[in-house]
Amino acid sequence: MAKKLVIVESPAKAKTIGSYLGSDYEVQASVGHIRDLMPNAKGLPDELRKKWWSDYAVDVDNDFEPFYEVPAEKAAQVRKLREAMKGKDTLVLATDEDREGEAISWHLLQVLKPGKNVVIKRIAFHEITKDAIMRAMDNPRQVDTNLVEAQETRRILDRLYGYTLSPVLWSRVTKNLSAGRVQSPAVKLIVEREIARRNFRSASYWDLRAELSSDGQRFAADLKSIDGVRVASGNNFDDTTGELKAEKGQKVVLLEEARARLLADAARDARPYKITRLDATEGQERPAAPFMTTTLQQDANRKFGFSADRTMRIAQTLYEGVDLGGEQVGLITYMRTDSLTLSNEALGRLRDLIGRDYPDSLPDKPQNYTSKVKNAQEAHEAIRPTDPNRRPQQIAKFLSEDQLKVYTLIWQRTVASQMKPARVLKTEADVTVTVPTPEGPSTLTFLATGKQILFEGFLRVYSEGRDDDAADPKERKLPRLEKGQEVEPHGVEALGHQTKPPARYTDATLIKKLEEQGIGRPSTYASIISVIVDRGYVRKVGKQLVPSFKAFLTMEVLEKNFEELMDLGFTARMDEALDEISEGRANSKRYLHDFFLGDGKKGLKPMVDERKREIPYPAFIVGVHPETNEQILVRNGKDGSPFLQVGEEGNKRYANVPEDLAPADLTLEKALELLNQKAAPAESVGFDPTTGRQLLLKNRQGFYLEVERTPEEIENKVKPTWVSLPPNVDPRQLSQEDLNFLCNLPKTVGKNPETNEPILFKVGKFGAYIESGTERRTVEDWRRAESMTVDEAMEILRQPKFRTARSAPAALKEFGELEGAAGPVRVLSGRFGPYVTDGETNATLPRGMDPATVTEEQAQELLRARREAGPSTKKKVVRKKSTAKAAAAKPKTKAAAKPKAASTTKKKA
Repeated sequence: MAKKLVIVESPAKAKTIGSYLGSDYEVQASVGHIRDLMPNAKGLPDELRKKWWSDYAVDVDNDFEPFYEVPAEKAAQVRKLREAMKGKDTLVLATDEDREGEAISWHLLQVLKPGKNVVIKRIAFHEITKDAIMRAMDNPRQVDTNLVEAQETRRILDRLYGYTLSPVLWSRVTKNLSAGRVQSPAVKLIVEREIARRNFRSASYWDLRAELSSDGQRFAADLKSIDGVRVASGNNFDDTTGELKAEKGQKVVLLEEARARLLADAARDARPYKITRLDATEGQERPAAPFMTTTLQQDANRKFGFSADRTMRIAQTLYEGVDLGGEQVGLITYMRTDSLTLSNEALGRLRDLIGRDYPDSLPDKPQNYTSKVKNAQEAHEAIRPTDPNRRPQQIAKFLSEDQLKVYTLIWQRTVASQMKPARVLKTEADVTVTVPTPEGPSTLTFLATGKQILFEGFLRVYSEGRDDDAADPKERKLPRLEKGQEVEPHGVEALGHQTKPPARYTDATLIKKLEEQGIGRPSTYASIISVIVDRGYVRKVGKQLVPSFKAFLTMEVLEKNFEELMDLGFTARMDEALDEISEGRANSKRYLHDFFLGDGKKGLKPMVDERKREIPYPAFIVGVHPETNEQILVRNGKDGSPFLQVGEEGNKRYANVPEDLAPADLTLEKALELLNQKAAPAESVGFDPTTGRQLLLKNRQGFYLEVERTPEEIENKVKPTWVSLPPNVDPRQLSQEDLNFLCNLPKTVGKNPETNEPILFKVGKFGAYIESGTERRTVEDWRRAESMTVDEAMEILRQPKFRTARSAPAALKEFGELEGAAGPVRVLSGRFGPYVTDGETNATLPRGMDPATVTEEQAQELLRARREAGPSTKKKVVRKKSTAKAAAAKPKTKAAAKPKAASTTKKKA
C-alpha cells in the first residue's frame, strides 16, 4: 500500500507524474483551487452577518482577514483527498511554482490538516519529465508564504474592487456588469482604440507604380518624388481631420487622381529610366528570444488565429503530458512564465542538435536573453521543448492538430533562438525619368527596395509572425543593378489609396500593450480577454476585439467619475505592490488598508460612497439630428441591449441598434437610417379564435405569439395579448386547431377531489404543466391536455415533486455534418432561446435571428466564435452554511504550516 501522497492540480498531470513514481506513491489531483473566499455574507456566522463588511467576506476591521470556504462543487474532491491521506506518512505538494500554485498548496494544508507525524514536502519543477520529477523529489523545500500572501492579497484586492464598484455600474448602466482591477483597464484600451477609429477621417491620395526590368528580371518601383518634392503617403495625413499634416522642414506634394493619370500616361512613353542612386547595406537579422507566455500567445494568434485562452489550454496539455505510444511525457516546460532563460542542460541539448543538423548555423557560444517585462514575476525558464530531439514530425501521430501547431511553434522558436543570425543585403534604388507635362518637363523619381538573404542562419527554422498581415515590400528581391544603368519600363499605373483607421486590438496586440504598461502577469492575460468577452464588453470578429456599446457606457461612468482608478499607471502600480509582497518587501495589510480605506489620500470605499449618488446616467452621443436639432443618443436597455433615442420627454423616438454594429460604425447617417426604418412586419402564423385577428410570431429568448393590435391600440399603449408556446415547437408547423387550443389556455381539467380546487393546464416558458393550488407538475406532452381527464391529472399530481428528465429537444433545423464541427449540427430551442449545437459546443443565436433562416455558414461561424471564446468563467456557486469556527494560525515563517486541530473559515495571520 502506498505510504506517500502526492497532490498536483490536474488529473492529466497526476497521470504523468504517477507513471514516474513507484508503488509507494499515490498521486491525486486537487482539480485547481479547493478553497475560495465566501461569495457573500450568507456563509458567515450569525453574529458577523450584520457587519458592514460582511458581503465582502473580508473582515476589514480586523486587518482584512479573509473568510474561506470549500465550495460545494469541490466538497467531493476534498473528501477524496482526505480519504487518500489516511495511512500516509508523507504528503508531497507538487502544485505549480507560481503564486496560484503556492496558494493551492497552502490551502491543501489548511483543509487536509495532516497529522504531526506526517512529513510535508513542497516540490517544484519547470517540466514534467522523469528526471525533473526525481530531482525535485530529492530537493524539497517549504511552502513560500510570501507567494501565498501575494496571492491572497490579489484575491482580496479583486474582491474589494469588484464588490465596491460593480453596484455603481448596476445602477447606472445595466445589471450583471462587473468592474475589475485588470479587466476594466483592458476594456478602456479597446474603447479608446474604437474612439480613435470613430474620430478618424479618411483621406485619399494617389501615386504611381512602374514595372521595370534588368537582365530579364522584373521588379516594381513606387513614385517617391516629383521634381525633388516628396509625394504624400498615408503617414502624412492627420487621422482626425483627413488633412495633410504640417511638418517642419518637409514639403510634400499631394497627388490627385487627374494629375496622377496624366503623369502615368506620360511616363509610359518616356525614356530613359536611369538608376540615379543605389544604396546596398549588408546587415544582420537576429533570432527572437525563446517564448514566454505573452509572446507565445501573440505568435499563435498571428499565425493560427488562436485566442490567448485557447493557446494556453493547448500548451497546458503539452506541459502536463501526452501519451507517446505507451510513455506519458510532458513535452514542454511550464507555460506561465515571463523568463527568457534556458537552463544549461537545455542549452547543451540545443547546441548538440544544431551542431548535428545545422552545423553552419551553430554560434561560438550560447545566446542569452534578458526579459524586458516590467516587474518580471517568478523565475522560471522560458517555454521550451523538454527534449529538442523530439522533432514535431516525429511525434505528430500522437498529437492533435492544435497540439502539433503549438508544439511546432515552440520547438522552432527555441531552436532558432540558439542559431546564428541571418545575413541580409538590403538594397534601395532611385530610378529617375523625365516626362512632359502641360507645365513643362517634370522629373519623376521612383523608389525600388529589396532584400536578399545572403546567409539563412536561424531563418532555416523559424520566422516570427507579424501583427500586420500585409507583406513587407522591402523583402522583394531586386536584380543586380548599377548606378547610371538604364532599366527597361514595362508599364506605369496610377494607384489610388485611402488612409486606414487605427487597427482594432487583437489578442496579440492587446496582450502586448498590457505587458508594455506593466498591467497583468503571465497567468492572467488569457483570463482577462475571456472575461471581457464573456461579460459582453467585447465581441470577437475574426481576430479583432470589437467593444460593445455597453463597454462605452461603462467606461463613461468609470472614467468620468473614478479617473484615478482608470489610470493605467495606477493599475500597474497595484501589480508592482503585489510583486513586492511576493518578495517579502511590502506589508500586505498596510497596502490593503491604504487602498481601500485610505491613508492621506482617499481610499476606494470613501471615494465611491462620496461620488456614487451624483453620477449621471451615461449616454453614447451619436450627434445632432439635422432637421430637429435634437441630440441622438445610444442608451442601454434593461436587458443590456443598446437602443437609439432622440427627443425629449413626451416626444422621444427609439430605434434598435443591430447587435453586429460596431460603435465606430454608428455614424450620424447610419443613426438617421435606423431611426427612419420602419419595423419589418411581423410574420403571421394563424388567427386568434376569439378576435379573429392575426397571431404574430415574436422571438425574445424563444418564440411566442402576440395577438395583432390596431393602430389606435398601439398609439394608446394598450398592452398586447401574448400566447405562450411549448419549447422545441416550430410555430410555423402548428395547425389552426393547435393554435386555437393554445390561445384558449389555461384550460380547466376539472376539480381536485381531494382539495376541491380547480386543476388547470398551462403552458409556460419551460413547458406544459398542471396546477392545483400550490401543487404543480410537469407534463411532457402538451397535446395530452386536449383529452386529459381528472383521474389522469390526479395521477400526475400525486407523483413526487421533482423535475422529470426531459426528452431530447426536437431540432428546429438540421444541417448534418459540417466542416470543423464535433458532430451533427442542429438548431434547438433552449431555456434561454434558440441555439446552434454540434453536441460539444452550444452557441446562442443573436437576438432577432430567426432559427428557420440560419444558414450553414452562419451556424459554422457561431460555433467557431463560441469555441474560440472558451468556457464561460461564470459558474454557479452553491455554498454550504457555515457556523462560527475557531481560527487556525497561519505560519509566519516560510515553513509550511502544521495546522492546529481546529478548523476555520477565516484565515489568521
